[in-house]
Amino acid sequence: MIVYHASKKGFIHDVFNGTIADDIDHAFLLHLGRHTSPNEKLSWKNSMMHMYKVINTPEIPDSSSIAIEYQIPLTSKRIDFIISGVDDNRHSNIIIIELKQWEQAKLSQKSGIIQTRFQHGESETAHPSYQAWSYAYMLQNYNETVREQNIQLLPCAFLHNYQEDHIISHQCYTEYIDKAPLFLKSDARKLQDFIKRHIKYGAKEDIVWLIDKGKLRPSKQLADALNSMLHGNREFVLLDDQKIVYETALSLAREAANGSKQVLIVEGGPGTGKSVVAVNLLVELTKEGVVAQYVSKNAAPRDVYTAKLSGSFRKGYINNLFVGSGSFIDTPQNTFGALIVDEAHRLNLKSGLYSNLGENQILEIIRASRFSVFFVDDRQRVHIKDIGSKASIQKFAESCGAIVHTAKLSSQFRCNGSDGYLSWLDNALQIRETANIHLSSEDYDFRIFSDPNQLFETIKEKNRINNKARVVAGYCWDWNSKKDPNSYDIIIPEFHFQKRWNLNTDKNLWIIGNKSIEEIGCIHTCQGLELDYVGVIIGSDMRYENGQIITDVTKRSGNDQSVKGFKHLLSQNRYKALQDADEIIKNTYRTLLTRGMKGCYVYCCDKPLAEYLSAQLEPLYESIPENRIEPEVNDEVKYIDFLPLYSIRAACGYFGEGELVDESGWMKVEGMGKLNRNMFIVQAVGHSMEPLIQDGDYCVFRANPAGSRQGKVVLTEHHNYYDSDYMGSYSIKTYTSKKIFDPEGNWAHEEIVLQPKNSNYSPIIIEEENADEFRIVGEFIGVLPMKSKQ
Repeated sequence: MIVYHASKKGFIHDVFNGTIADDIDHAFLLHLGRHTSPNEKLSWKNSMMHMYKVINTPEIPDSSSIAIEYQIPLTSKRIDFIISGVDDNRHSNIIIIELKQWEQAKLSQKSGIIQTRFQHGESETAHPSYQAWSYAYMLQNYNETVREQNIQLLPCAFLHNYQEDHIISHQCYTEYIDKAPLFLKSDARKLQDFIKRHIKYGAKEDIVWLIDKGKLRPSKQLADALNSMLHGNREFVLLDDQKIVYETALSLAREAANGSKQVLIVEGGPGTGKSVVAVNLLVELTKEGVVAQYVSKNAAPRDVYTAKLSGSFRKGYINNLFVGSGSFIDTPQNTFGALIVDEAHRLNLKSGLYSNLGENQILEIIRASRFSVFFVDDRQRVHIKDIGSKASIQKFAESCGAIVHTAKLSSQFRCNGSDGYLSWLDNALQIRETANIHLSSEDYDFRIFSDPNQLFETIKEKNRINNKARVVAGYCWDWNSKKDPNSYDIIIPEFHFQKRWNLNTDKNLWIIGNKSIEEIGCIHTCQGLELDYVGVIIGSDMRYENGQIITDVTKRSGNDQSVKGFKHLLSQNRYKALQDADEIIKNTYRTLLTRGMKGCYVYCCDKPLAEYLSAQLEPLYESIPENRIEPEVNDEVKYIDFLPLYSIRAACGYFGEGELVDESGWMKVEGMGKLNRNMFIVQAVGHSMEPLIQDGDYCVFRANPAGSRQGKVVLTEHHNYYDSDYMGSYSIKTYTSKKIFDPEGNWAHEEIVLQPKNSNYSPIIIEEENADEFRIVGEFIGVLPMKSKQ
């Protein structure tokens, strides 16, 4: 998604007129539904002035394309500044520029990491060259258009306030500076030369536009990439906070080898890359000779990873890498160099089939390893026995004498990269209040279905693409098919809907099974894993009543182990028991509703809940122009793909009287036949031509039309008559005329009638004596299509 998009000429105009920060902020509001912070606006104002100075040269073509705050597909990451065009050989190039206002920095011993001062104080961050290179890598890997059209991505970083101090350019960062050149305060000319070398001409097609509208590659999922990673191949480039956590963990593991016990607690919500960082750590530490294991309470991810690796590695090797959280009951102190605990919120007090072994899984893991890292999300506690909160881990780590470190993962790589979806979900489920009251279809493909059969068929259709779509449900139905394979479990009688739970056949491999699409999964077979599309059936354990989300643990199946023992807890402390049950049920659905990378489709057993969730979505048919108004476009696409937009007065002045006027912008036009220089766009005002033309529609006209105009819709100018829609002497109306003939056969207008479509409006009648003051400026061709948010 592009927030701001213009030609170089348009960008120069916006900066020169001092509107650039406001323009970007307005685009943010349009696309993301929110304004940005005053500090970010100030940062744009400052940085864009520096970019203005760099590119304001005739040697960089006016028709080159500029994009600001371009969001990398399927992530929440945005590229600061892009300029695109072609070089001397007519090869398409995109220059990616990471902009920083830094003035100083400090070295870090961690690869690709540097320390600098932010508003909240000094902290570590990715080196700007690493950042620019990693963004280019992600774009290259996610966008098919980049590869199909052989578009070269050229990343660099511009620190326009930073004086050379040999820290930011230290040799320890050479690997990344070589990939993404670094330009400092005194290097504006060098950056200009870099751009000039690669952007000689504007492209025939807008390259940024092509990429933004281009085809995305299938999303890469961890389970599919694991085999290659264990063979030493790079499958994921870690971005920003992922990189910091990864390098911090490696540093602590090395430090712990000969020093004090170290514990790192990493908080991260769904889709922030916890498992990706965890497996990358396992691969790197194993390569360095550290005795390391990946640990998880939930067996499903381990079983999926094992299945993916079978045939490439010995079973004993795989089983030694991926282990359960109850494996350390009798493990001697510091046996391992590193234990990497994924989904640590699922850790239990006791281990074993009957939960009667060991002392405490958190303690056992910390004792068993010199270094342990716990990836945790307190809002994914989904079982009454889950004890792995951040606070608990910290308490037990300190009791073992470990040095405790904390870090956060916040960038979103699931749910279409939408941070807004997760915030909306928390608000909608009444887990916490956020500013995200309504969800836009631009954020994420989220739909409410009124029929579970339609939901199921839609997910099956998505699954035909690559076997990465499944339906899951809350555990509100008994597992009847466990004893009788012919029985059904999830039954919704009013829709004749009946399906089975997944556990009979594929068991923990249900999420990757070839035929498991016909079965429904639960929290235990999908937590810690991801899909492209997920369908969620919300059972009767959650309903909407009197403005509140109500949870009811008594509606859970008696087979559900996650709330086993609730009645006993209820007798001991009713308030805490109900609070725990409410948290578990909401967390369960929050987790299920965030399994989809590209979309989530929902059916609610409680109709008021479905209506409530639907009301939290932006209106289904909120019309906005399909084509944005571009301040400027390349000459090569003018009157080919784009037409000029004029005010109605300017259009009449230019096409009617030949005045020199400026267009208001350019709009992309499709489905109107072959375009030419006699064609233009004006925006209609008022209601007189409804239903053909609505108030605010963008209308395409052809100037100087040939032939009869009788019965056609036209744009006219008439000096002696008043049109209420246009507050003056301009009209868009249906043209009719009466003619009179003299004895020689010559004709003249008796009267001209400009007829509205809307019967509530009166026609404009132009008498013969005033016909000279009347002019047809253009003939109506059509209305630019409008799209609807769905």
